[in-house]
Amino acid sequence: MATYKKKYKAESKQVENQIDESEFETAGVLNTLDETASKSEQWIEKNNKPLFLALIAVVVLFLAYMGYTKYVVEPNETKASNELAFPRKYFNEASIAGSGVDSLLTLGLEGADGNYGFLDIADSFSGTDAGNLANYYAGVSYLQMKKYDKAIEHLSKFDSDDELLGPVSIGAIGDAFADINQSEDALSYYEKAANKKSNDFTTPLYLFKAGQIAMELKNFGKAETLFTKIKENYSKSDQGRDIEKYIAAAKYAN
Repeated sequence: MATYKKKYKAESKQVENQIDESEFETAGVLNTLDETASKSEQWIEKNNKPLFLALIAVVVLFLAYMGYTKYVVEPNETKASNELAFPRKYFNEASIAGSGVDSLLTLGLEGADGNYGFLDIADSFSGTDAGNLANYYAGVSYLQMKKYDKAIEHLSKFDSDDELLGPVSIGAIGDAFADINQSEDALSYYEKAANKKSNDFTTPLYLFKAGQIAMELKNFGKAETLFTKIKENYSKSDQGRDIEKYIAAAKYAN
């Protein structure tokens, strides 16, 4: 019995010590939090004026941005879009003209009668949607005029996430490189165009063009892969109708 009581007392003392230590640690944490809060309050009081000025600066910048957007960017976008109507008229006429195409395209590029052409709009309204689109029209115009360096220059400045226009603009760069016999570059851009946006029109078109260029480069393995993608994913497209013979040609080419 004596041994039992001794053990009980020892355990009780140990528990008391644990409680005391726990209370001590809790008090220490609370003291630390109090000190931290006090220091934070002191810092805020000390830096009250700089913080207020920083807040004012943020508000001013925000209002300036909103004002710039409303009174500069939006009117500029509207003006650029209106200017685009004149050269697009000649661009559209050139697409159906039987003759004099280069003259019409030149009017679209350079403008006339005090009206801006695509080149003016791209330069004067850079950063606007219309200025961006002007680069596309300029690039395609130069491509039709067989001025390939300028076509590549302006098409490379154009950027769009549109499902059709994005791939077509990249594919047009591929066409330019293909026309000047830079086949490696043409292949690269055709593949980029095919992968830009997946759809049933541009994707099989540029996969097919890429496959043809790969055949010219005697890269038959790549050509077979590209043609097979059309068979597997776009069999109902124009390019998919006779794709089996192209796959066979690539597969058995030596």
